[in-house]
Amino acid sequence: MFLIKEVSIVNEGEVKVADLLIKDDRIEKLGSSVTVDSNVTEIDGSNLHLFPGVIDDQVHFREPGLTHKGNIFTESRAAVAGGVTSFMEMPNVNPQTITQELLEAKYQIGAKNALANYSFYMGSTNENLDEVLKTDPSSVCGIKIFMGSSTGNMLVDDPDTLEKIFCNAPILIATHCEDEATIRANTEKYVAQYGDDIPFKYHPIIRSEEACYLSSSKAIELAKKCNTRLHILHISTGKETNLFTNEIPLRDKRITSEACIHHLWFTDQDYDEKGSFIKWNPAVKTAQDRDQIWKALLDDRIDVIATDHAPHTLEEKQNPYAKAPSGGPLIQHTLNAMIDFYHQGKISLERIAEKMSHAVAECFEIKERGYIREGYKADLVLVDLNKPWTVNRDNVRAKCGWSPFEGHTFKSTIEKTFVSGHLAYSNGKLDEGQMGQRLSFDRK
Repeated sequence: MFLIKEVSIVNEGEVKVADLLIKDDRIEKLGSSVTVDSNVTEIDGSNLHLFPGVIDDQVHFREPGLTHKGNIFTESRAAVAGGVTSFMEMPNVNPQTITQELLEAKYQIGAKNALANYSFYMGSTNENLDEVLKTDPSSVCGIKIFMGSSTGNMLVDDPDTLEKIFCNAPILIATHCEDEATIRANTEKYVAQYGDDIPFKYHPIIRSEEACYLSSSKAIELAKKCNTRLHILHISTGKETNLFTNEIPLRDKRITSEACIHHLWFTDQDYDEKGSFIKWNPAVKTAQDRDQIWKALLDDRIDVIATDHAPHTLEEKQNPYAKAPSGGPLIQHTLNAMIDFYHQGKISLERIAEKMSHAVAECFEIKERGYIREGYKADLVLVDLNKPWTVNRDNVRAKCGWSPFEGHTFKSTIEKTFVSGHLAYSNGKLDEGQMGQRLSFDRK
């Protein structure tokens, strides 16, 4: 048992000082002056803030088949060190997660190797509709559709297949939305001019606003036609934010959306310095796009914050544009980044907890997680808001060993992370004696 005393708890729209008792994998008691007779480890929470564990609904941990970049063990360790207690991982691995058998094999890997709680998306292709429709809503986070190709070509572009998935899916569909024809045409233009060595600043022009909007609009049109539970990942343009509503509560929405850390932090002005290290799909775009994404996040048209953590090796990233893969490691620094925005006055602590924990739990209907409540699973993060540290390659925990935040000094430090009641991270050290739990979903 752990008893955290006199800690500032950030939860459900308020910050209040209380005590919290953890017993086994759950929050046993929450209140003032909590006492326990014996056999408890007491933690002084004064001057610290306690957040619900971050739930990241979009990560790429590269296992199986791409483990030179990262794996479930290494990347979940980076997650826990960053206050991420649960993750949902994508199917573009090798072999691709496109059968129920391959999906279950990933869950077996997770059970043995994930220090954080875990779920895995079922992947879709133009040919695997029967397998997709077998997905269990109570034990799988969702179905992933690439409506634009990314790392690992799982592009679903057959109109008949898309409609059948949208109209028959038994579970939430999460989409990567970029129009492939637009991207190909733009790519040909710049290859003709520059060959493989296209300046990285043209990435948001190649993977353009038009490409994103065309695809997102198409997904929403299909979802409305079929009454699909649709979640559009990594919104990168201001124009797309106008596709979403804040006029109904999150729990009643059939169409939701996500913002990622890199689209909230970087702009196209950073390509000259960062180059391939901020090359993602969809691309980091203009400062105006970033500002509009922030506005939509804060007015609840965008519902959740994620990372799209997608590591590649330094060697791979140091290639010219055409050969440098898109994606980068972010999961260790996601909560730190958002708290930096708090220090800048852009967002409150309460809204950080909402967008990174509460709303993700609501969006995916995750059972007994995402809030600091008695009886809920003890997924918790203790943070010192005023203890700065600087990112360098020696303290990056992702297997790839680099970060787009290298050289940046964050204002806050993750002191401790509890995963299902287990103190998995404390004062810079990981305890790998207990793995995370498989997420379950309370879907009607």
